[in-house]
Amino acid sequence: MSERSDVIPAPEGEYIESTRFAPLSFVLALLGLAGLGLSVVGAFVSPKQFSFSWLFAFAYYFTMLAGCFFWIIVHHVVDAEWSVVVRRQLENLAMLLAVMMVFFVPIVIYRHHLYEWMNVKVGVEPILDSKRAYLNWHFFLVRSVFYFVFFIAATLLFRRFSIRQDRDGNPAFTIKMRRLAFVALPLFGLSLTFGAYDWLLGVDYRWFSTMWGVYIFAGAAGSSMSLLVLVITALRKAGYLKETVTVEHYHIMGKWMLAFVIFWAYIGFGQYMLIWYANMPEETEYFIRRNTESWNALSLFLVIGRFFVPFVLLLIQGLKRKPHRLCLVAGWLVFMQMVDIYIVILPALHGPGVLISIWDFMPLIGMGATLAFFFLWIARRSSLFPNRDPRLLESLHIVN
Repeated sequence: MSERSDVIPAPEGEYIESTRFAPLSFVLALLGLAGLGLSVVGAFVSPKQFSFSWLFAFAYYFTMLAGCFFWIIVHHVVDAEWSVVVRRQLENLAMLLAVMMVFFVPIVIYRHHLYEWMNVKVGVEPILDSKRAYLNWHFFLVRSVFYFVFFIAATLLFRRFSIRQDRDGNPAFTIKMRRLAFVALPLFGLSLTFGAYDWLLGVDYRWFSTMWGVYIFAGAAGSSMSLLVLVITALRKAGYLKETVTVEHYHIMGKWMLAFVIFWAYIGFGQYMLIWYANMPEETEYFIRRNTESWNALSLFLVIGRFFVPFVLLLIQGLKRKPHRLCLVAGWLVFMQMVDIYIVILPALHGPGVLISIWDFMPLIGMGATLAFFFLWIARRSSLFPNRDPRLLESLHIVN
């Protein structure tokens, strides 16, 4: 429920000073250049390892940013009040999907190291020949271009309408964004699902699962809400959003984190149980590899760390109302998303055992620092919350 105060007016807006994070931006730029530069070295030293390490980092960041875009869509589709004050940070994070398009270029260049099906000629493998209508290079490229065009165009439109509403307060922009959200929702589902098949499942084209897209979505939605908690808390620690984001908002974000912890476990177990119970060789290959030797230990760590631990903690109401404690769980879930993506991609390269390479860290550092740098640049260009959204007062005084 919500309570609206007619006495306290809505705040005018809150902006980051142009030089506020200049030292941090400088450090992030150096880290980004160093990480990306060393990744280039890895591309020449060990191209196959580099290609998988780069795809791992790309998928990790892309899923979380796509999840942020999902929460923007949900906000407008359900006409939510509570998320008004945090929506701008979701918009800022989703804008980084344009940077991810640049980071996709090395995947295109090193595609033959990643996707074995691109190297198999027609007539060699009957299973692959039956999938050639879908698994061919030109269609793969067209689909990838479509995904990025959709994500980038939609995020730009949402942000454009949101910023324009900041200037004149026209409620018509709220209606436009809601209409756009209804169009974007099915396209988001299709793009994320088929992107998950193309980019992630494509490294092991012999395996298939009808639940794969939902599994990737569950991880993306949960980790992106956790990322939002971390970003909001960092801004509050820097002195912003202190009078805007309250413990009520943290409580709601914590409940969404709990919801997707459960949903991720449900989808993951459902996928595992159905495939394992059927015991068909072409379906069980994925799980056999990840239940072998050191991959088995890492898979058990994922199950315990991504479900049982946060599930118990997030059941505690008091924890969800204490920002710094909730941040600990949020940071853990963001880390577990990385472990999840690692288990999805790297077994296709290393086979039965975990083999962590130094090249796994360079793209993570390079991409992460670069994305953080551009986030600060984007965040400075508008108010930290939509200051003229018609539902702002309801959001400011939300009680749940």
